[in-house]
Amino acid sequence: MSESPTTNNKQAALHQTLVGVGVLVLAALLAYGAMSISSEAGYAGVGPNFLPWVVAGALALCGVLLIVEAQRGSQPAVLEAPSGAERGDWRALAWMAAGLLANAALITTIGFVLSCALCFVLAVRGLRLSEGRPGGSVKDTLRDAGIGLALSAPVFWLFTKVLAISLPGLTSTGWI
Repeated sequence: MSESPTTNNKQAALHQTLVGVGVLVLAALLAYGAMSISSEAGYAGVGPNFLPWVVAGALALCGVLLIVEAQRGSQPAVLEAPSGAERGDWRALAWMAAGLLANAALITTIGFVLSCALCFVLAVRGLRLSEGRPGGSVKDTLRDAGIGLALSAPVFWLFTKVLAISLPGLTSTGWI
């Protein structure tokens, strides 16, 4: 016996509402954590708790919007099946996890720029594998490394030179 489209829509609305409530709970937890961070003004009058409050507010807004959309019934009559594989791709997950772990393990040894570039290379390989594509040739890996360096170097310079936030560098000059 199959369920009617109305029952499916009610279940979908309930699930979407629960996701919105979950996002609101996450926003509340982030706001609670932000309360314990010093609000003493830093650079340009902005304290270290500014960004957590912005993110908490944005999450709360998203949670409210998700709940409103779910309650309005604005979802389609028949929800499309989710895209992607039926099962998780453990090889792809392993490459992504290796990138994060390598970044954490090597950031103080080889510096922020190189460890983030390595993380990017490994994560991209995992994403390719998750799409069913080959992990990448030597040429692809070198291109990914270049892109990783092009992304991480300006972030490093922005944080260390503009915002005066200390990040581990490869040299003592502070430029890489």
